[in-house]
Amino acid sequence: MRLVLVKHIILFVLLPLTAFSQSKLDAFLTPSDSLNRPRLNTIVLSEASIGAITLLGLNQLWYADFERSKFHTINDNSSWLQMDKLGHVFTSYQLGKYGSHLLNWSGVSERDQLFYGATLGFSFLTAVEVLDGYSKEWGFSWGDILANGSGTGLYIGQELLWKEQRIALKYSFHQTKYAKQRPDKLGETYLEQTLKDYNGQTYWLSANLHSFFKESKIPKWLNVAVGYGAEGMLTGTKDVDNQVLTSNERYRQYYLSFDLNLSKISTNSKLLRSILDVFNVIKIPFPTLEFNKKGTVFHLFYI
Repeated sequence: MRLVLVKHIILFVLLPLTAFSQSKLDAFLTPSDSLNRPRLNTIVLSEASIGAITLLGLNQLWYADFERSKFHTINDNSSWLQMDKLGHVFTSYQLGKYGSHLLNWSGVSERDQLFYGATLGFSFLTAVEVLDGYSKEWGFSWGDILANGSGTGLYIGQELLWKEQRIALKYSFHQTKYAKQRPDKLGETYLEQTLKDYNGQTYWLSANLHSFFKESKIPKWLNVAVGYGAEGMLTGTKDVDNQVLTSNERYRQYYLSFDLNLSKISTNSKLLRSILDVFNVIKIPFPTLEFNKKGTVFHLFYI
C-alpha cells in the first residue's frame, strides 16, 4: 500500500510543481530551444530534494510502523488480481513523462530527456522497493520492478518509435461497497479510497486515432481506450478473503470505451495547454462496454 504514498507524490507534489512553473508568462512557459542552465539547475535541485524528503519520510513515518528485517524478496504477483502492479506501471509512466517534459522545458537534448528524465519513475520506485526489502511486512518484489520498467518502457519506446505518445496510460475511479467493509485496507475517505480501493480503480490504455491515421479526418482529440479493473477484493489474496468474513467473488473486468486526448485540444494559451496536459492522466467518462465472466454490461457513462 505504500504505492499509495507514491501516487500522492504525483497528485500533490509533481503536478502542483508543474502547475506552479506554468502559472507565469507564456514566454516563461515555452520550452527553451537551447540548454537553459538556471532552469535545469532548478529542476535537478527540486527533484533531488523532493525525492530525498519523500524517501526519508517513508522510512521514518511509513516503515517505522512495521518491524524491520534483513533484506528479503517476496512474490506478490498474484495479489489484488494484479491491480497493484498496474498502479506501478501507471506511476512509473507518469513520473517519467513529467520528468522528460521538465527537461524538455529546460532545453535538454532529446537523448538526455529520455535517459535522465523518462527514467525518473523507474529510479524513484526502485528506491522505494529497496526500502520494502528491509520491511518484514513487505519485501522487495521483482514483479514490482518489472511493472516499473514496463511503465518507463512504454514511454521511452513510443518516443523512440514515433517521437510522440500515441498510446497513453490513464486512470479512473468510482466508489464501491467494499471500502465500507474494510476501511482500514481500502480507505475511509473518498480521497483515501481513490488511492487504496483497487475495486474502484480502472487503468486504461488510451490510443489516439489520428496519430495512427494522420491523413484522415478523424478529430485529433479522439481516442479509443481499453481498460482493466477488478472487483470483489477485500485484501490481496483470495485465501485471506475467505478467512475474513466475505463471500465476495473476485473477478476481472475489461472495458472498451472512447476517450479525449486533452493534449490535442487546440489552444494558443500556454497556461491552458499546461493545465490540459496535467489533467490528461484522467480517463474522460464515456459510454463503455464492460466484459467479465458474468457477461457484458453497458455503462452509459463509466467513471
